[in-house]
Amino acid sequence: MEQISNLKEESIIWRLKLYVAGQTPKSVAAITNLTKICEQNLQGQYQVEVVDLLLSPHLAKENQIFAIPTLIRQLPTPIKQIIGDLSNKEKVLLGLDIQPDFK
Repeated sequence: MEQISNLKEESIIWRLKLYVAGQTPKSVAAITNLTKICEQNLQGQYQVEVVDLLLSPHLAKENQIFAIPTLIRQLPTPIKQIIGDLSNKEKVLLGLDIQPDFK
């Protein structure tokens, strides 16, 4: 598991968990796309955990992961889920309920 974190004190924390399978092109793309989206829209307010299901296959069943890559928004509630390589930024922002940063 890999942790990507950029937290500032006294802010809303977005806790995201990305399930991937090794270093496939889709997995690598999902990690890259998620990092860009978080840096652009959640500056200092996010924590991402990347879970490689090739290393921990039991987590797929435990967390009901049926397709990969899968992104789970754990916080803020409610929990939300997005499947895919996260290449469509607008759909990811809408799916996670993130207000885009237009800088």
